[in-house]
Amino acid sequence: MSELLGASLLIDWDDFSKLVARFALNFFFASIVIRGVYQRCHKNPEYVFTYYLFNVITFCTCLLLRKVPIELGFALGLFAVFGILRYRTEPIRIRDLTYLFIVIGIAILNAVSNKKISVAELIFVNTAIVGITAFLEIRTANRGIETIPVQYDNLKLLAPESRPQLLEDLAARTGLRVYQVDIVKIDMMRDCADLIVSHRSNGH
Repeated sequence: MSELLGASLLIDWDDFSKLVARFALNFFFASIVIRGVYQRCHKNPEYVFTYYLFNVITFCTCLLLRKVPIELGFALGLFAVFGILRYRTEPIRIRDLTYLFIVIGIAILNAVSNKKISVAELIFVNTAIVGITAFLEIRTANRGIETIPVQYDNLKLLAPESRPQLLEDLAARTGLRVYQVDIVKIDMMRDCADLIVSHRSNGH
């Protein structure tokens, strides 16, 4: 079976156990960022699937490529593609893109670390990334800033010069203290757009 797949061994238990341990560590910290921070703070499950898959694919690719001789330029180019990849049919907000970089970074970090990096250092770096992300999100939440997805039907106000009128219209319709709007997608067929509306809570 191993020869058919071009491998020398059917299974190397030592390497396999290390793979499982690293995968569990990576998945644990990625889940904290994706589920514990992003989804809880933004109430937007849309990118959860994407973040998990990007994290897992990047981790597996990095880990397996460690065993294959590869040129440094090719490796950097490969992960640059992962880093800048965006779905052309649906633009992504800067903050959502930042989370994409975070989950990719966690995957690479946990995959390429070797014996020169201790477990304590690895856990510390993971914890630092997750902790700083959570701290900044909580700080933003404490300032009373929240975001909600909105489907909007007045495309005329989406032009940059009409931004003040757009904010006023959204505030009047939703009753929220709207201060920023991000356009996610414009659907010309249905004459509507998907927006992310940032607003301040009433207590702030």
